[in-house]
Amino acid sequence: MARIAVIGAGMGALAAAARLAVAGHRVTVYERTETYGGAVRRFERDGFSFDTGPGLLPLPAVWRDLFVKTGKEPLEECVELLQVDPSARHVFADGSAVSLPNASRAGVVAALEEALGAGAGQRWGDFLVRAREAWDRTRRPLLEEPLWPNWPVLAGREPYPSVPHKRLLRTRRAGTLAEVGAWELRDTRLAALLESHALAYGLDPRTAPASAAVLPYMEHAFGLWYVRGGMRELARAVYERCLARRVVFRFGAEVVRVLEKDGRAAGVELAGGTVVEADFVVAPGTLRGAGTGVPPRGDGEPAPQRGRPGRLTVLLALRGGRPAGAAHRTVVHTDDRDGELESLFGAAPGVPSRPTVTVLRPDDPALVPDAGHEAVVLRCVVPAGAEVSAGHAERVVAVAERAVPGLRDRLLWSEVRTPADVAEETGAEGGGVPAPALAAAGGRLLHPGNPTGLTGLFTVGGWAHPGGGLPHAGMSGALVSGLIVEGPEFRGSQ
Repeated sequence: MARIAVIGAGMGALAAAARLAVAGHRVTVYERTETYGGAVRRFERDGFSFDTGPGLLPLPAVWRDLFVKTGKEPLEECVELLQVDPSARHVFADGSAVSLPNASRAGVVAALEEALGAGAGQRWGDFLVRAREAWDRTRRPLLEEPLWPNWPVLAGREPYPSVPHKRLLRTRRAGTLAEVGAWELRDTRLAALLESHALAYGLDPRTAPASAAVLPYMEHAFGLWYVRGGMRELARAVYERCLARRVVFRFGAEVVRVLEKDGRAAGVELAGGTVVEADFVVAPGTLRGAGTGVPPRGDGEPAPQRGRPGRLTVLLALRGGRPAGAAHRTVVHTDDRDGELESLFGAAPGVPSRPTVTVLRPDDPALVPDAGHEAVVLRCVVPAGAEVSAGHAERVVAVAERAVPGLRDRLLWSEVRTPADVAEETGAEGGGVPAPALAAAGGRLLHPGNPTGLTGLFTVGGWAHPGGGLPHAGMSGALVSGLIVEGPEFRGSQ
């Protein structure tokens, strides 16, 4: 039985803690703030509740596996999972709109054909077939296995099977997501649909590799799910599973340094000078290179990602109930795509004046004081560390009115959440949001492996392999647990 110190109570850390405790280890979690969940938080006021982090759950199988492996009660006995249908409504710059069925390729193809014209659905369906090939090629090395020692193979290989495209007397193949949209989808609305999946993770579609096609594929293949009561309920269930497995939590305990002895991790030092001995230490990837004793492996692994964009979130308490048939999620696409991308990724980053906005309208009585009110969450991507003004939030509301007419007239009050709030809660630099690991692009979108340059010290969560997103965070916990329990020979779930 080993003593294991886990730094932080983010979702990846909770997943690792539960699995390690079931394996017979003594696990203590040291969390700097007063609660668990990392970015999966809740804001409450006047009977309204809002998710301030992720609003929907893709690939719930990762969390189902955690509950199967750590106790008798399956995930569905601990939270109520609801499949969202439609998965999203998209409102495009030209005013056209489409609602996409959840986890139904045929339904999506038919919906796009009807809304966007003959051939649109077929082109998107053909794209999903190619995206599935990219998923099949990268699923294990980029989600289910520790980062390969020969990871440069992943950095250079483009797994998306681009269609040959004749351009200026030359045959080209799409190497970026934007090129996939322009050359293979051949419709600005389909391209906007494609690019919105990358943009949601703060990825520039003009430079994101074509392998980012796996992001829309995951949604279409495995569906999107909502947890009744809000996504914070998932964090609560995982935390309670940890408690049931006798994981000990120390809230308000900031770790300032990882201790080293005889070339391996030996414990942690807390603010105030308290020293805690441990046989293994699990730390968030945000601590790499931050002067806390969490080094890189030193063997040429991918560099930690820095300066990733964050999110501006506007929480709206509305008078009047949620209309019947309203979509849970609506994406309102910008009418200035080039301006938005230049604002986010250009030489002088700033908050876009006409952003793409995601509108979340859960059909959940637990989130509102009564049936005569509605809780709505608006989100858009902004540069990490961005200074957000009241005018920026107002512009987000103005865009959202394209999806929710009369929004301002129903407004009781609003609350704005900026990247600075995310930074305070998660420790991420500038409040940036990590992207899932993706192949190609020279390894820019790979994350450092879970082992570090210090024996017995491992990193977990969205800033370590396999990257950002709830499924990936859960898998990072599974990978760290496997590496500690089985040792370096661990090769991932089978």
